[in-house]
Amino acid sequence: MNRLITFERITIEPPLEAIYRRLGFRKGLTKIKPDETRALGEGIEKARSLITLKGAARRLPILSKDSRLIRLPDSHCLESTHLAKLLAGSQEVLLMGATAGAAVIEAIRRDTADDNLAQAVVLDAAASGMVDAALDWMEAFFAQDLRRESRRLTKSRFSCGYGDLALENQKLFYDLLDLGRFGVELTERYILAPEKSVTAVAGIETTG
Repeated sequence: MNRLITFERITIEPPLEAIYRRLGFRKGLTKIKPDETRALGEGIEKARSLITLKGAARRLPILSKDSRLIRLPDSHCLESTHLAKLLAGSQEVLLMGATAGAAVIEAIRRDTADDNLAQAVVLDAAASGMVDAALDWMEAFFAQDLRRESRRLTKSRFSCGYGDLALENQKLFYDLLDLGRFGVELTERYILAPEKSVTAVAGIETTG
């Protein structure tokens, strides 16, 4: 517990259904022509070649909590009624962070500048889908050990800037997860750069 675990390379398949949803396609409703399918596939494969998923995670005990404030070690706190509700049955939290890297962002910018907007949109959706899937991968990684401890993760996770968990909390995640080691920076407005870098927190609760 409280040990930083880093993942220098997370290898996953592009989550096609999630990527298609981000592109506005609806299963069973949207009809895609063969040439569109081919173009989408090529764009997703290009994104995969540009993306290098890396991540970090840390388990921390919850020292105390009430309806709004979650107190963690070293005087760290998270203030959010929505997050407190999610963590109502949790004794620990799992902080997670992942990045898709800078190469795919640079490609999106080039395509946008060259007015190749169709490909830029596909790259953007693929990068978003894959970095979210990296968080899923990390949750699955920890779930194996948690099962042996008769513990489990909450069914959902929470990110800074969502609900009433202020974006300023991003600094806490950034520091505790040492995201700078992956080339990720935190702007003055608490935005992670490069884009397609994300953080999240899930609760750890006992089973049964």
